[in-house]
Amino acid sequence: MIRAGFIPVLGSAPLFLVAQGGLAEQAGIDLRLTQFESGPNMIQAIASGTLDAYVAGVGPVAVARSRGVDLRVVLATAIEEMAFVATGALAGELRERRPAAEGFAAFRAAHGRRARLATQPPGSVPNVTLQHWLWEVERVPREDVEIIAMGIDATQQAVLARAVDGATVREPALTILADREPSLRLAATGARMFPGQPGGVVALTGAFMTQQPAIADRFVALLVRAIDSLQRNPGAAAGPVAAALGRGIVPEDVIRRALTSPASRFIADPRRIVDSTRHMLDFQVRIGATRDAPSLDGVFDTGPFLRAVAAGS
Repeated sequence: MIRAGFIPVLGSAPLFLVAQGGLAEQAGIDLRLTQFESGPNMIQAIASGTLDAYVAGVGPVAVARSRGVDLRVVLATAIEEMAFVATGALAGELRERRPAAEGFAAFRAAHGRRARLATQPPGSVPNVTLQHWLWEVERVPREDVEIIAMGIDATQQAVLARAVDGATVREPALTILADREPSLRLAATGARMFPGQPGGVVALTGAFMTQQPAIADRFVALLVRAIDSLQRNPGAAAGPVAAALGRGIVPEDVIRRALTSPASRFIADPRRIVDSTRHMLDFQVRIGATRDAPSLDGVFDTGPFLRAVAAGS
C-alpha cells in the first residue's frame, strides 16, 4: 500500500493517471490518495507517519529535511506552472500600464489602498513565486501590495467574489476562473514570474523506500509512464484527471483545456529542477521566509527515476 498526499492542481495529474487510470491496480499497487490545501500542510502528515508519498511543491520538502524529516524527491512532475491573475480594477490597471509596478501604483492612487493578492502559505511554491515576481522581476514597491495567505480552494473563491484583486493560481483554476470571471486578466505566466520555476514533485519517505524498495521503484516507473503520456497527448488524460480533481463538479472539457494550457508543462527528470530549486531556496532566505537556505544534500534521489528510464518504462 502507498498512502499518497497531493494538492488539487494539474501538477498532480501524473498521480491521478496512475490512480484513476488503472495503472496502479494493474501493477498490483494499493494506492490511497488524500487531498491537502498546501505542501506545508502535507508535511505535517508526512512527519507524523501517516503518508508515504508527497505530491506538491519542492520547497517544503527541503525545509522538512532540514528539520529531520526523511523525505526524498524522486521525480519532478511540472515546471513553470504558476500564473498570476488580476480582476476588476487591478486587471484594468495592469492591462494599460507597463511595467506592472506602474499598474500597482496606479491602483493604489485610484483606490486609496494596496492591492490585495491571494496566495498559499509562506514557504509554499506559490508564495515564493509571487514574491519573486513582485520584488525581483517587476520591482513593485512593497507598500503597493498586501499578500494574503489562504488555501487553494479559498483563493479561487476569493477571486470569484472579488474579495481579492489578484492571485497566484495553477491549472485547472486558471481555466475555471477565466470561464467564470469576465474581468480576469492573466498578468504573468510562470515563465515570467520565476523562469524555470520548479513546480510539482513526487517525494517518498526514507522509511518507505527502505522498507518497500521494489514497490517504490514500480510506483516511480508508473509515474514516469504517466508523464510521458501527458507530454504526448495531454487531452487524452482528461477523464482520469477530471475524476480526481473535478469530483463530478468540473466538466471534463474544462480539464481537457487546462491540460493543454500554456501553464501546464509536464516533466519527469528531477535533475532538471535542481538548480532552480537552489535559486528558490536562496530567495526564501532573502524574503525572510526562512533563516538559512536548507541544504539540498539528500533532497534529490534520482535512483528510482534512472532505473525507470533504463527499464524503458
